[in-house]
Amino acid sequence: MRPESLPASVHDLRTLILSYHSLLSIETDGEDRARSLLLAATEDLGMKLFEWSATSGMQDALRPGTVVGQTREPRELLAHIETLSVAAVYLLKDFDVFLSDPGLVRQMRETCQAFAQSPSIIVLTGSSIELPAELEHFSTYFAMELPDTGELSAVVAAVASSLEVRHKLVCELDLGKDGELVRALGGLTLNQARQAVARAALAVGALDDGVIEAIHAGKAELLRSAGLLEYFPSEDNVAELAGSSRLREWLERARMGFSPEARALNLAPPKGVMLVGVQGCGKSLCAKVIAREWKLPLLKLDVGRLFDRFIGESEKNFRKAIEQAEAMAPAVLWFDEIEKAFATSGGDSDADGGLGRRLFGFFLTWLQEKRADVFVVATANDLTRLPPELLRKGRFDEIFFVDLPDSSARQAIFEIQLKLRKQDPAAFELCELVIASEGFSGAEIEQAVISGLYRALHVGRSLTTDLVLAELAGTIPLSVSRREDVEKLREIGRNRFVPVD
Repeated sequence: MRPESLPASVHDLRTLILSYHSLLSIETDGEDRARSLLLAATEDLGMKLFEWSATSGMQDALRPGTVVGQTREPRELLAHIETLSVAAVYLLKDFDVFLSDPGLVRQMRETCQAFAQSPSIIVLTGSSIELPAELEHFSTYFAMELPDTGELSAVVAAVASSLEVRHKLVCELDLGKDGELVRALGGLTLNQARQAVARAALAVGALDDGVIEAIHAGKAELLRSAGLLEYFPSEDNVAELAGSSRLREWLERARMGFSPEARALNLAPPKGVMLVGVQGCGKSLCAKVIAREWKLPLLKLDVGRLFDRFIGESEKNFRKAIEQAEAMAPAVLWFDEIEKAFATSGGDSDADGGLGRRLFGFFLTWLQEKRADVFVVATANDLTRLPPELLRKGRFDEIFFVDLPDSSARQAIFEIQLKLRKQDPAAFELCELVIASEGFSGAEIEQAVISGLYRALHVGRSLTTDLVLAELAGTIPLSVSRREDVEKLREIGRNRFVPVD
């Protein structure tokens, strides 16, 4: 098999094996898939694959059940490996838990030194691998990617076939790699996908659209228990946005990036957009509308939940949140007030011990290289706290500026807010309200309607134009109370970014 025809993960493993690395660590819960990838890589290279566990000893991967030598104990295993002259890959499962023994660490170190001059390599797998400092410089880490749509499609087809034979469940879904069921399984390991489909189908009693809904619900429950991301189901998203015609047109085009036609042309899906602008003018609503119009779940990343007082925990939380978002793919990841994550100490990157820089570096790398269908919507209020690299063209697919609403947008906002609270917009003098709300943000208009309703309930009458006008008159909008800051932000935004309308 030619290297360029291999799946990406197998090709990467093949390259590492040929590079004379003596120790490779693969952190994964998908142990079976790691084994399958190693089998494919060793088969292509014409090498043998041996696998070891504490319960079965070392076996030839192609001849399971036959223990090779006296290899049940870790020390016996390493001693036996050193006697073999054949070039091979040795897959050791959960071996790192034994490396608290200094003598075994010394023996492992000597084995790695011997392998440094040969094509043989030791591969460690486990959910979380912690190596002693003496072995760290021998080891390289391999990030095993999640299964692609082709692998998931094959697993789903096998599960569907089994369910039809055992439980007489006839499949009514498209099981192809571009089908909705396979897309719903994005971000899961093969074993998780297998279990999710079987569990959902048996619970629903059919292999129909109910299975897809059950899978999304199961993923959402995982997010809630983890506590780093907030989940908004697509069916519960009823956000409405006034105006924003340019943003809507762009979204219609960008949506095609997730289509089979785009993949056929080797077009990468869009990475995401950044929304900057005046507070209360609809940036959060834009994120919700994107998810609603694309019929995708919305995941909100709460920056405050990331930070931990223990060194290294904040970075771990950030990585975990990203992994959870990928497990929900396809999805929209709403990164609210992104400047707070990368400027945790008022813009002083040294005061936070470099935490902001480290999180920023990880985020940029992930945004550039991510393969899961996670569309990022980042919102920002304070441009002065954003690293300039984040605003460079190409980081996001586009950066939009959300300005104070003009007269037509303010009228649309009044209509939306009145209808939302069971009021007939035709019963109000909208022209007067629009004039009186000059310089108001959408959030301030919403609050004026809400406050007017409370006053109407208090005095026992219906909401009227005069009551809303009174609330507007008693409000000092942000464009007045912080005039200089707002004008500076508007000047920067209008000159550098694409207006949403």
